[in-house]
Amino acid sequence: MTTKTPRRIYPDYTYTRAPIERCYWAEAVPEAALAAPPLPGPARVEALVIGGGYTGLNAALSLAQAGRQVTLIDAAFPAFGASGRNGGFCCLGSARASDGQLRRRFGPEAPADLRRAEAASIAHVDRLTRVHGIDVDRHSTGETILAHSPKAMEKLAASAESYSADYGTEMRVLSKADLAIEGLDGPTWYGGLHNPLGFALHPRKYAAGLLRAALAAGVTVHGETPALAIEQQGRTLSVTTPRGTVTADRVLVATNGYTAENLAPWFRGRTLPAQSSAIASRPLTEAEMQAQGYWSRQMAYEDRRLLHYFHLTPDGRMVFGQRGGLLSSPATEAKLAKLVRADFDRAFPAWSHVETPHYWSGMVCLTASLTPYCGPVPGLPGAFTAFGYHGNGVAMGSYLGARMAELARDEDPSEILPASFRAPPPRFPLGRFRRLLLAAEYTQARLFDL
Repeated sequence: MTTKTPRRIYPDYTYTRAPIERCYWAEAVPEAALAAPPLPGPARVEALVIGGGYTGLNAALSLAQAGRQVTLIDAAFPAFGASGRNGGFCCLGSARASDGQLRRRFGPEAPADLRRAEAASIAHVDRLTRVHGIDVDRHSTGETILAHSPKAMEKLAASAESYSADYGTEMRVLSKADLAIEGLDGPTWYGGLHNPLGFALHPRKYAAGLLRAALAAGVTVHGETPALAIEQQGRTLSVTTPRGTVTADRVLVATNGYTAENLAPWFRGRTLPAQSSAIASRPLTEAEMQAQGYWSRQMAYEDRRLLHYFHLTPDGRMVFGQRGGLLSSPATEAKLAKLVRADFDRAFPAWSHVETPHYWSGMVCLTASLTPYCGPVPGLPGAFTAFGYHGNGVAMGSYLGARMAELARDEDPSEILPASFRAPPPRFPLGRFRRLLLAAEYTQARLFDL
């Protein structure tokens, strides 16, 4: 039995079940529906997937369907991390790099290549849910970006044509009056831009469906089995767990914002987890929706840097989330819950009396390159990883999990991935104190995001 423990930049509390005790998604899909038995002891496998979220489940499913012997391990249970607690947005996104940055680093076609991958990631999830018959409570045709100021509305309207060209679809500019007509009204928005790509879903129902599909394809799944270290052992890889060593020909790391700093030397400082918090209301009545002027089931988010994101579920609950937490403790979570609720009340003043019994939080994952990474783990031949979805991992995490499986089958990365996804991200400065970078960004956003 090993005594080694994962080293991370947030307190131990962050990685317990406490932040998801009141997660709304767990009502329909509790932990018991996702739990898997621990690894019983040392094992020899062909392919080992570390992490049971969307990325890991997609990787495992893809490898098993290709005839590989696959074992998946998770430190808690499949979908314990961001995959079981996100906002339910299967949408465009994944990178924070500007078009100019992409062109300078990867060439003139880089922005278009990235956007094609984003559109493909949505199509990937759509296909998976249909092929495997996964009922995800699908709703919302695309999503709406809401302008929080007149100046922001001008920028959104000006971007409609280029967005339409980039994604090969028709973006609709919505005036303030249009928002009221379409049931997206609120006192803090001046209009919006509707994008028809994407849909909303129930995160845990999607994860549970992927888990069922992976098991049916022959994947062996173990929970309560953290990977503590990956090392090269001749032509194979050795993964240390509390109950024994797993030896594998291929190892696929799919831990994203929950990656331990000491899992392997290369991972140290490559990720910057950032907290996202959400609440969910009780079901709203039709009268309450009409009183607020908000009844659309569209996914929506504000164009602020410290954005709010929200959508009404099919049964009329408002799921409302935001970024911005830096500390993690029971006291901090209580403060964040009050902060999110206060912002909810400002956005929807007619619902100030509506109870929000559900609150939860989790980690999204940023990279210093401002783009996702999918590729080999330098220094560990036979190991691959995918991470860094910048808060948009439902679609992109799923897509890159499948692409990572293709890399593990020795397919040519240039044939399946944009150049911006193939470049390993550099380490963040400040080492274990790099959360201070978020503090600076959040302060700047609060000062200038007006």
